Order: sequence, then C-alpha cells, then structure tokens
Amino acid sequence: MIVEHLSLVDFRNYAAAEVSLVSGPNVFVGRNGQGKTNLAEAIGYFATLGSHRVSQDAPMVRYGADAAFVRARLGYGERRIQLEAQLNRTGSNKARVNGSPVRTSELPRYAQVVLFAPEDLQIVRGDPSSRRRFADQLLVQRAPRMTGVLGDYDRVLKQRTALLKSARARGLKADQLTTLDVWDDKLISLGTEIILARLRLAEDLAQPMRDAYEAIAGADHDPQLEWLLTVDGADPEDDSSAVAETGSSVGAEAISASFRAGLTAKRAQELERGVTLVGPHRDDLLLRLRGLPVKGYASHGESWSTALSLRLSSAQLLRDQLRLGDPIVILDDVFAELDAERRARLAGVVADFEQVIVTAAVEGDVPEALRVRTVRVEAGTIVTDADV
Repeated sequence: MIVEHLSLVDFRNYAAAEVSLVSGPNVFVGRNGQGKTNLAEAIGYFATLGSHRVSQDAPMVRYGADAAFVRARLGYGERRIQLEAQLNRTGSNKARVNGSPVRTSELPRYAQVVLFAPEDLQIVRGDPSSRRRFADQLLVQRAPRMTGVLGDYDRVLKQRTALLKSARARGLKADQLTTLDVWDDKLISLGTEIILARLRLAEDLAQPMRDAYEAIAGADHDPQLEWLLTVDGADPEDDSSAVAETGSSVGAEAISASFRAGLTAKRAQELERGVTLVGPHRDDLLLRLRGLPVKGYASHGESWSTALSLRLSSAQLLRDQLRLGDPIVILDDVFAELDAERRARLAGVVADFEQVIVTAAVEGDVPEALRVRTVRVEAGTIVTDADV
C-alpha cells in the first residue's frame, strides 16, 4: 500500500496543498514550523482517526476555517482508492470512500499507517494513558470494529462516572445506588472485550518487538511488555503499586468475573471519589528491559530504542496479518534524535517497506539510502516536488 497523492484544504497551516508521492522512500524537508509534520499527521489520520500530537481534532483545522479536508489516493497494486476526511471544528466529522459517504470509523479499513515521532518517547516515559493510546490505535488498525467498542466503552464510562458523582452529591450510600448495576453490566461486557484484545496484542507484539529492538540497538536487552490489569488488583496510576503479580485472569469468563468483583470491592471508594476505579481505562502496559521497568530505569538511548521497537514491531505485525500489503511507515523528525549508528540501523530496517515517509529539518540527517525522493516544504507551501 502506498499514498500516491495527498490533497489538503484548510488543514493546519495549509490553505491548500497538493503533493504526489512514490513507492519507496519519500523525504519532506524544511525548517521547523513550516508544515512537514502536518503532512505526516494528515496521512496518519486515516489510519488512527486522530493525531499523534493532539487529542482533539479542532487544532488540525486552519485558523478561521470551520472544517479541514484531507484527501488521499491510495494504491494497492493495480487498485486505487480515494479517501476523504472532513474534520469539523464543531460537530461530527465526515468521511467518503471513492466519493461515497461512509462512517468515519470505516477509514482505517483502507489505510494502515505506522507513524513514529519524538512524541513517542512519552509512550515509554509518560503516564499510562500514553501507552493505552498506543495500544488502542494499533487495535483499531488490526480490527477497525474496535473503534466502536472503544467508543461505546468511553460513553458507558462517562455515564457511570456521572452517576457516581451525582450520587456523591446527594449523599447516597453504596447500597442505595442500585441503578449502578445496569452500567456495571455494560462496562464489564465492553471492557472485557477491550482487555482481551489488548492481551492478544501484547502477546503478538512480543517477538517482533524483541527482533526490532536488537535490529535498532544492536543488543539483546530482552525487551518485554505486559499488561497491568486493574481487574486483577493492580493500580498502575499509583507508583507504589506492586507490579509483580499480574495477568492472573485468563479468558473472557475469568476477566468478567474479576471485573465484577473489582467493581464490587471498590464501590464505596468509587462513590466517595466520584470516579470509576476498575477497568481498561486505568490499565497500563508495563515495558521492561533486562527485567527492569523501562520507565525510571532505562537510559535515554534505551528509551528511544524501546519506543522505536514498539512502532517497528507494530509495522511488522500489520505487514504479517493484513491483506492490504505493507503499512505505510512514517518517521517524523526522528533521525535528528539518533546517533549515526542508530540512524543507519533504522534506515536498514525500514528500507524494504513499500513506502516510507520521512520528515527532517536537515536533509543530511537522513541516511543517504532513504534520500531517493525529496519534497521541500516552506511556510505551508510545497515549493519543490521533484526527484533529486
């Protein structure tokens, strides 16, 4: 799969832009703040329905406009598909495939993109929400129907949490809040599906991540990943919480039972605090090197290698399991952060993907093997679009 043509209207700093891309490496070059990353962000949106930089869509709409339009023509061998996303500043977004309206959640069925950016260091060093977001975006690419499951869970969670806050304000006791049982059932049903999907994802990523880490770092530091589940009693948002005993629930029935038991045990505490304390919205993906948590123990170079290996293993997983060909690999302003050895190793790992898109402020930071086609960007304008 490759992006053959990208068109933007009122997206970020682009009033209008057209850019053609080719198979193999494509490099966007320009000084910081000119719009290179915006091009990468627009392509990535089709795969994840979001940005790797902001949590809301409104910042992607150009100042003064009500909506942004992103169009991409994708090539799958001899087949061509035109995708369009309309990002509205207010209200629901809209989408089209080959000119026909579709639900926005349908777009990831047609586009697989793995994007690595400096912000990904937060996956390793940030709070649990960064790791949950990484996992859930990959889940959506593996199974687009998970968009609906995750969205439904979020809505149920908000309703349940609103009920807890209302009950707290009225001074109700836990045994007086019988309506909570209805929301518990819905939360458990949707949450169990999310937990199972995340556990399978971690299992499937394990070997590709080990391979990618060794390829990038040139060392075997035994990278591991494991979910800390609140349904098993873990509290990932408490730094003092023990992490050794995890993953005891296996299978949908066991997870559902543990989920229900956890909600029952925490009900009084939830009512007191007005928050839902058990469920996949509070779980964490524990990353280890040499048996130690990456967060707090790994060096800067090891943290970068871990974040890179997560993205590269994601690309390998999608390549192996999907029928649309290779995912598009985007490296957004990555090479400036790496030493010469890691640059060369990374270039070697991604070189055989069908399409690789690189952004860089300094062209010389990009290994020569990837400087096959260069697109120059200046102040929201494509000033050069030619082979060099």
